[in-house]
Amino acid sequence: MKEIFMEKALKEAEKAYKKNEVPVGVVIVKDGKIIARAHNLKETKQMSIAHAEILAIEKASKKLNSWRLIDCDMYVTLEPCTMCMGAIISSRIKNLYIGALDPKTGACGSFVDLSTYKYNHTVNVFKGILTDKCEYILKDFFKNLRRNK
Repeated sequence: MKEIFMEKALKEAEKAYKKNEVPVGVVIVKDGKIIARAHNLKETKQMSIAHAEILAIEKASKKLNSWRLIDCDMYVTLEPCTMCMGAIISSRIKNLYIGALDPKTGACGSFVDLSTYKYNHTVNVFKGILTDKCEYILKDFFKNLRRNK
């Protein structure tokens, strides 16, 4: 089941890629059903906070009419940054499933690990879901970006 939801997150990453956005995709799941989907829109919206995770949290909160996303799982194609991990913790996401790791800005152990801090909520973090596919789309995007400069 984890792989199926990560495939859906990859579909969101593909949408970002087609818009010349860094291809990161997210789905949020509650009770086995996707309640929110999003992809990066930083360039499109010209907003530094338009990361896929933030946009998906906003959609899920509207859907549930609550900022508390209790018993929700997030599937993200790239390890969240510190801003996004803070939002994930604050929104009470239960489980976080990660595809590719981000050694430059990842906040789940690659660069820093916010999931180990003693906040008022703990997120369960699972890494390595469809890693090869999640890494490939990112590598391909940046390879094409460098080629087109």
